[in-house]
Amino acid sequence: MRLAFMGTPPFAVPVLDALVAAGHDVVAVYTQPPRPAQRGKAVQESAVHLRAEALGLAVRTPVNFREPADREDFAALGLDAVVVAAYGLILPQAILDAPVRGCLNVHASLLPRWRGAAPIQRAILAGDAETGVTIMQMERGLDTGPMWRAAVTPVSGKSAGVLTGELGGMGAALMVDVLRDLDALTAVPQPDEGVTYAHKIDKAEARLDWTRTATDLERAVRAFDPAPGAWFEAHGERVKLLAAEVVAGNAVPGTVLDDRLTIACGTGALRPIRVQRAGKPAMAVRDLLNGWPILTGTQLA
Repeated sequence: MRLAFMGTPPFAVPVLDALVAAGHDVVAVYTQPPRPAQRGKAVQESAVHLRAEALGLAVRTPVNFREPADREDFAALGLDAVVVAAYGLILPQAILDAPVRGCLNVHASLLPRWRGAAPIQRAILAGDAETGVTIMQMERGLDTGPMWRAAVTPVSGKSAGVLTGELGGMGAALMVDVLRDLDALTAVPQPDEGVTYAHKIDKAEARLDWTRTATDLERAVRAFDPAPGAWFEAHGERVKLLAAEVVAGNAVPGTVLDDRLTIACGTGALRPIRVQRAGKPAMAVRDLLNGWPILTGTQLA
């Protein structure tokens, strides 16, 4: 098929690779414009931008599709379909309607659960036993379109980073299958029951609140790994918590219970496994405490 691809983060890269490997004619790749990296670093292209250039594909980076020239250039491509994966831009109806078969989206949840911007993180935070990917026909609503196919995977203690990689690969394979079988498939409307919204992650959510249950906080650690990174404060410094486990414990929330940095929560306790101080490499908790003790009985904010 004659396709355009729209995507931005690493999640979308396997989808682009799979389309090219399957022999589709990807005539243009749309991605978010280059932006400054964190902490004032140089302007950086998206993961999809870099991969598309490596594949020798034409890259386009409109800020939006409000400019008539951008819409005209898109319409002139004469596309059979557009494949979208975490593009980060709401497409106007003129763009949705231009390809013969419309726009098909790889969404990282089992729709209608977790429509919206952060489905992987919200599934982990909610304690979902399973999640997956859905191939959806796009329409004006937020992830409301009819579904072509879906695939399921257990969450089972995975971090957002691990799930992102897994779901990106699953979505890539599933999209290739859907495009191959498109004429034989029928898209199914999403049910009205079970709709939830995966609101964008606010950085303020990443600060660990010790009054919450240890189970909730362990999920937060996984949901915010690798970004924005769950954290707490000790000795006036921010410490990222990269991995942790739930253990028994009972004390005032925020109390350090032992020499392994086990921390009392609203219910139960959280035992850090890997941590990272600002400007330092990630390390095991024992290595942190050897050079930077946090004593039993310390009250963390």
